[in-house]
Amino acid sequence: MDKFIINGGKRLNGSISVPKAKNSYLAILAGCVLSSGVVTLHFCPNFVDIHKMLEILEVLGCKVEKKDNDLFIDCRFIHNYTVPNEIAKQIRSSIFLLGPILARLKKAVVCYPGGCDIGARPIDLHLKGLKSLNVEISERFGIIECSAENLKGNDIHLDYPSVGATENIMMASVLANGTTRIFNCAKEPEIVDLQNFINKMGGKISGAGTDTITIEGVEKLGSVEYTPMPDRIIAGTYLLGCATCGGEILVKNVEYEHIYSLITKLRDAGLEIEIKDDSILLVSNKRPNSFNKIETLPYPGFPTDLQPQSLVLQTISNGVCLVVENLFETRLKHVPELIKMGANVLVKDRIALVSGVKELYGTEVCCTDLRAGAALTIAGMVAKGQTTLSNIHIIDRGYDHIENAFNELGADIKRE
Repeated sequence: MDKFIINGGKRLNGSISVPKAKNSYLAILAGCVLSSGVVTLHFCPNFVDIHKMLEILEVLGCKVEKKDNDLFIDCRFIHNYTVPNEIAKQIRSSIFLLGPILARLKKAVVCYPGGCDIGARPIDLHLKGLKSLNVEISERFGIIECSAENLKGNDIHLDYPSVGATENIMMASVLANGTTRIFNCAKEPEIVDLQNFINKMGGKISGAGTDTITIEGVEKLGSVEYTPMPDRIIAGTYLLGCATCGGEILVKNVEYEHIYSLITKLRDAGLEIEIKDDSILLVSNKRPNSFNKIETLPYPGFPTDLQPQSLVLQTISNGVCLVVENLFETRLKHVPELIKMGANVLVKDRIALVSGVKELYGTEVCCTDLRAGAALTIAGMVAKGQTTLSNIHIIDRGYDHIENAFNELGADIKRE
């Protein structure tokens, strides 16, 4: 099992470009199933979860070819409606295929998805929404079997603005008869990206990014060429890395509106930030002040996927910060690892109280999930001495060799 050897105490300087968004690309790859033509996607990121999703598409009958950084996916001969269990159990996003497979083939068989252990992530809202579209669903031994001979549009209210449920219902509705409206839907930028992708294939979706999405069913979707959005979580990770370690970096290919909740807190903490078109310049020349409070919320609130990295910054900031994790009940698993490094953090259920210390110290720590792994990498980079970070294969699910990115900026990280 690979591990990182991190020699801390290095400031970060230079410029770095953000790849395309993992969470957007995965939903769009699932949406490829809706196409009766050929899909061309530009700038495919090199994440493990992307490779797993492409494996599933090939099992379904797609022909996948990669040239340089572009993907060419021939969707004309999709015939298999069963998602392979051995792959689906490895990635959470496999559940996104349920809606588009039903829309395209009228049947679907999937297992409960895998992914990071950050708490219970039930799919009841997905299934409830699909049932409202006239889908028959049976569950046995962890396998979900669905039939939809006559998909019908309907009004659907989500009890919670779930990103996955919103995307699944959107994709199932695209080829349904009639009009579907999703109320209290998620507003994440990745959903807007999925809407734009589907519409470019000939879909009729409106309202993504608002409380209500409307889908008018069409008979068929065709070929498309599309460039997905940049990864807002990776952009935030780079900014938080520099804010924690000190230095000056220019993060390129980023849409600042997508992480404005983070930018506001960084500015309030005394960090210098300048926004230039699609780039963000961050200057960190002194110990930052505490954020005071971090409370994760659905978009446009503070993203849960940036909470672990932000918590690391709080461990070396001036003052005390209250961290409230509202989305996932076990997303503070990285805290015991930070305490090993000298952090002063008290945890009760989903709440952490972080008192900043002057230094963290290198030691042996272990990744608990994808974003916690990125956070512990940053902790190792700022810590005095050497940190050994194990279980790093989890980080590769959503970062393309994160050590290379930080090393380009001046960090000292070796993969062994």
